[in-house]
Amino acid sequence: MPPQFSGLLGTVYRRGNLSFTPDGNSLLSPVGNRISLFDLKNNKCETLPLATRLNIVCVGLSPDGSLAILIDEEGAALLVSLIGKCVIHQFYFHKPVHSVSFSPDGKKFVVTKDNLAHLYHAPGKKREFNAFVLDKTYYGPYDETTCIDWTDDSKCFAVGSKDMSTWVFGAERWENLIYYSLGGHKDVIVACFFEENSLDLYTISQDAALCVWQCDTELDGLKPMPPKDAAKEKKEEDDEELLEEPKGEEIHGKADPSEQETRNKVKYSRVANISDQRIASISINCTGDWIAFGCSGLGQLLVWEWQSESYVLKQQGHFNSMVSLGYSPDGQYIVTGGEDGKVKVWNTSSSFCFVTFTEHNSGVTAVTFTSTGYVVLSASLDGTVRAFDLHRYRNFRTFTSPRPSQFSCLAVDSSGEIVAAGSQDSFEIFIWSMQSGRLLDVLAGHEGPISSLSFNPMKCVLASASWDKTVKLWDMLDSWRTKETLIMNSDVLVVAFRPDGKELAVAALNGQITFWDHENAVQTGSIEGRHDLQMGRKELDKITAKQAAKGKSFTTLCYSADGQSILAGGLSKFVCIYNVKEQILMKKFEISCNYSLDAMEEYLDRRKMTEFGSMALIDEGGGGDEGVAIPLPGVKRGDMSYRHFKPEIRVTCVRFCPTGRSWAATTTEGLLLYSLDSGLIFDPFELDIDVTPSNIHKTLGQKEYTVAIVMAFKLNEKKLIQEVIEAVPSSEVDVVCSSLPDLYVEKLLEFLASAFETSCHLEFYLIWAHKLLMLHGQKLKTRSVKLLPVIQFLQKSIQRHFEDVSKLCEWNIYNIKYTLAISQQRGMKRQAEETPGDEEELDSDSDYLMQEAHKG
Repeated sequence: MPPQFSGLLGTVYRRGNLSFTPDGNSLLSPVGNRISLFDLKNNKCETLPLATRLNIVCVGLSPDGSLAILIDEEGAALLVSLIGKCVIHQFYFHKPVHSVSFSPDGKKFVVTKDNLAHLYHAPGKKREFNAFVLDKTYYGPYDETTCIDWTDDSKCFAVGSKDMSTWVFGAERWENLIYYSLGGHKDVIVACFFEENSLDLYTISQDAALCVWQCDTELDGLKPMPPKDAAKEKKEEDDEELLEEPKGEEIHGKADPSEQETRNKVKYSRVANISDQRIASISINCTGDWIAFGCSGLGQLLVWEWQSESYVLKQQGHFNSMVSLGYSPDGQYIVTGGEDGKVKVWNTSSSFCFVTFTEHNSGVTAVTFTSTGYVVLSASLDGTVRAFDLHRYRNFRTFTSPRPSQFSCLAVDSSGEIVAAGSQDSFEIFIWSMQSGRLLDVLAGHEGPISSLSFNPMKCVLASASWDKTVKLWDMLDSWRTKETLIMNSDVLVVAFRPDGKELAVAALNGQITFWDHENAVQTGSIEGRHDLQMGRKELDKITAKQAAKGKSFTTLCYSADGQSILAGGLSKFVCIYNVKEQILMKKFEISCNYSLDAMEEYLDRRKMTEFGSMALIDEGGGGDEGVAIPLPGVKRGDMSYRHFKPEIRVTCVRFCPTGRSWAATTTEGLLLYSLDSGLIFDPFELDIDVTPSNIHKTLGQKEYTVAIVMAFKLNEKKLIQEVIEAVPSSEVDVVCSSLPDLYVEKLLEFLASAFETSCHLEFYLIWAHKLLMLHGQKLKTRSVKLLPVIQFLQKSIQRHFEDVSKLCEWNIYNIKYTLAISQQRGMKRQAEETPGDEEELDSDSDYLMQEAHKG
């Protein structure tokens, strides 16, 4: 069962509009070509398992929150079900779209592109041949349209434009509403808002000017247009049917209507103008309590509660690319390091970053957890290796070299006491003591930059890889002498030990992955991975694909938790997973389908090649939202040094989760998580003809619990296993565990680990786990290497519950102490005149309550 995409961490916002769900508790944020859903009430984040072809620029959410329209940079749209989390329909608008908005009644939606506004019939709940049917096209603005807002009754909508004007259009034709321009701003309109149940309008421009427009007519005062002549209307419908593509009704507005045309019509007048600072984007939830801000430059997402003046959500990804990651021993946390010099720690269950360390002054090149899981280590190009405490969230150790060196790689031994870092410029390896912070040794011998370090998990041996085409093995117990030197055919890029420490994997510049028995310095196998990478062509490539293929290689390696497979990634959109024993490719994961990134195309488009070079050399960003603002004559404005560029797709680091249930990769898109699909898949185990659900229920009714559990695992349906286990009385758990065959102990432990995450029967499953480990602990210890992922998965699940229950208990103890203190103060006053015996009884009751609270 292959892992499936399960989440995107490390990046919270790229560009596009933010949208609150109708209940106001969740926020939709576009991240590249994907959509993340932030649950602000439960403090969780989920990335939908779908993607557009290019970066998403517009998101439109239906009023009931069931549908969303995602539109990318070229105008390709996806109609998405947020309930089923799948794509329902695809549509192409032919040109870039600036904004999209559903009407409050959900029957229509408006799309703005170029200087037009298109009104479409919204997809309904019945089956339709075409989900997007054009109703009307509105003309009026001279420049590109930027924003949309609807009145509460869906009768009218307002459209802002880059020509500094705002237009109010009717979804239906109204006799007393003519369409004309509302001027008064000196910069691009970025947002417009109707007042509740009113035609009064607020408009905001990019220079932070707020104009308030008062309307002399209420919504109920709009008069419907008299019906058209039936024959004329039928002729228009027939003419439209003859067209290849229905264009809908065309409606033209006037920028400066005459006084006669505006007589007895709806009129607007400006009553206020407010200005402070530059405004980029804003979104407000339905209750008006929370305001969301997105900053595309920093990749920052903020949700502010104005009443309490506090942040509901404050998340920011790495400003530049992420280059390294590491899992905590229980798989609950992930640490990432980026070129921006920051070290961030993420919670894998909530997908939120909960701490950021900013002590480094240059790019971080490597990060890792120690074996305890409470210390994070990071190496940087600023010449320091820093240790961070996850209890107090501080930098408690800083390791430096005698002379300044740029550290390119990092490793820590299994005890967490020895820290090693490889230098990029002096070709040396530095060894420090975690306890004292002192430099223990400097290992010299390599003749090129150190590219990778790895400690043997089972022995005191350090493997170092270098560009000098060698891998050296250093013995920690023998004064760090070189134990072996393995000679390669090409520059070595990365080295990794198998979890049991008996095998060493080496990736070189020639695209080969070789496997070594490091004890005897014998090569045991190799994989030719150059052709599996399938490196894409860059827009500005000047060499042939055949020549480009010669430079393909893997830059990151990682063994799976059981050591049977190996993950490999590099300068490509693919991550390959190989079977180590058979040395064959098992699966290739395409980490992105986002063509807004470079090196995604398999072949260069010859239509973009001219006699003067590639069309990609022309910067089309000028005058756009992120490009240089085209100024008026004599006006200095805009960053003239700005250049549009496409980031190159690459995988900088891959790591397997210690639980064996997932793996992660740091890429240009962000931190991607892949986990085993938890859907219902029929996967029987040692199944025979007598194992059926009815027979299992029959056996369970006869109170033969052990037999019923074995039969349920043979059928291997999770719901049935859960039903059987929860039917066992707690008094019988000890007997059942002792009589359970060894083969099923491991399967039961794995089931318990997954059940802890969803079940509310916490104490019952803890009894099962405790009895299994106590009764079968010695036998499990002999297979510890194989069972390690299962045990760590179980530990992760129990640890998560432990933290939640601990917080609850601490809060309850505090409340009880507070209640007792208040009751004692009041009781002393009331009982001052009563007998001393009653006072002693009160004190004894208080002591009893305190003892019970501490026990809990």
